[in-house]
Amino acid sequence: MSRSNEGVIQGSKTDRPPPERPPTEGSTGPSGSDFLQLDLGQAPPGGRTDWLAGRLRAAIADGTLPVGSRLPASRVLAAELRVSRGLVTEAYQRLAETGQVRGRGRGGTVVVAAPPPSPGPMPAPDRGGLVDALRAVPCRIDLSPGVPDLTAFPRTAWLQAERRVLAGLTPADFGYGNPQGAPALRAAVAGWLARNRGIRADPDEVVIVAGVAQALGLLAQVLREEGVHRVAVEDPGSLGARQQLEYGRLETVPVRVDEAGIDVAGLRASGAGAVLLTPAHQFPTGVVLDGGRRRDLLGWAAAGGLVIEDDYDAEHRYDRAPVPALRALLPEAVCYAGSVSKLLAPALRLGWLLVPPRLRDAVTAAKRYADLGNPVLAQLVLARLMDSGELERHLRHVRRRHRRRRDAMLRALAEHLPGARVHGAAAGLHLMVTFDGAGFEDTALASAALALGVKTHPLSWHRVRPGPPGLILGYAAGSAGEIEEGVATLGTALREGLGEGLGEGLRGGPGRLPETGRKVFPDLRQPPGGSRVVRG
Repeated sequence: MSRSNEGVIQGSKTDRPPPERPPTEGSTGPSGSDFLQLDLGQAPPGGRTDWLAGRLRAAIADGTLPVGSRLPASRVLAAELRVSRGLVTEAYQRLAETGQVRGRGRGGTVVVAAPPPSPGPMPAPDRGGLVDALRAVPCRIDLSPGVPDLTAFPRTAWLQAERRVLAGLTPADFGYGNPQGAPALRAAVAGWLARNRGIRADPDEVVIVAGVAQALGLLAQVLREEGVHRVAVEDPGSLGARQQLEYGRLETVPVRVDEAGIDVAGLRASGAGAVLLTPAHQFPTGVVLDGGRRRDLLGWAAAGGLVIEDDYDAEHRYDRAPVPALRALLPEAVCYAGSVSKLLAPALRLGWLLVPPRLRDAVTAAKRYADLGNPVLAQLVLARLMDSGELERHLRHVRRRHRRRRDAMLRALAEHLPGARVHGAAAGLHLMVTFDGAGFEDTALASAALALGVKTHPLSWHRVRPGPPGLILGYAAGSAGEIEEGVATLGTALREGLGEGLGEGLRGGPGRLPETGRKVFPDLRQPPGGSRVVRG
């Protein structure tokens, strides 16, 4: 921050604003500024600080002062308006307290966040969903789950691999490819799964898909044709995955998840012919399907059930040994889906699907009629990264970065949300926190946090049956500083944004939370049953 702005952000806040001083006697010239065409004559007597802060806030909200723009030095603006420097400093401080500006050393005071606009009505179910709508809302810090460290994308390695691939392509290679996937990538995926997940598969068993989302869509179509109409899902479990199956006109049946994984007895009682699982790192709780449950589940599958294994982020582990994939144990009864969305970037839309032999032809045909196959060039580049060992090097690199950020979030949670219970810290890209015994809705907490510029997912979005309130917090995509600030803001939302009843609610008392004022994103409270959301 420049010397003239020192103390705007970091200085102590006084109990009352500094006194407003009128222009000195004998001064000449108008008391106005070219900056925002500020005219002090428009300010009400005795309310100049409120007026200036309001003008600045309005300019940030309507885009006149976009994120990244710098405010004038407090000394300069005070001189132009012919007011005390303390008046300008106090106005800047108010914006800093709401997270809209921040001091950046000699860079001055900079706009860092605009208040989220009030959204329109929630899109119709066939036009989008809760997560899509939330993703479009601007924010200061995004703690949404499901995104890796996108700044770590190996651009240099990707470009080098792409150049080598292009140099070796013939004109015929630019024609239509194999709908099942480029043979080079299918062979590379088979090798990757053998090395990293213990799965022995022939390249002919691999179908290349546009992420786990498409894998679930293809399976929904094929299972429906096979006479399977009910699929069990974990509860809590991925909202997007569940809705992808429902979009494929399958009925989803929730089955309870506890500290050992899915309740297999509940699965048997559900009458479902198939089950969608995240056994290596359950979403969102982070639990691992334990040995006893695995044996029971494989017994259920051997008797005619079908397991759909979503291995969405199994590579990201920090404090535990690798967990073998179910597909490695019973390939004839397990459909295995994975992707590079959590390893490289969701934008690549590249994944793979392995199915039992009896379903392979039907899945390949469904893929053919869906899109004639994924773009070949990206497949060949990924194959080269896998075969060269570059992808393993990238995985080792991002594991270290993600672990440091996970540790930063754990420290921040201990400091700012000491009453929260943390789940799933040993692996993955997110943490789940619950407020056991609390008397408030997690959608209210998420809305209050969003009003302060921080995005999270309320746990209730990913539940079918009732449960304690909670949040799902992604830590991979932000810096340690952003994580610390975001979690601190959650603490502020708990203490101030949700009212007096919060303390009693956290202690298990009868406290209920009042409305949080203006609904910055009211659809956080909308039941998720009718929206269409895709994850993976």
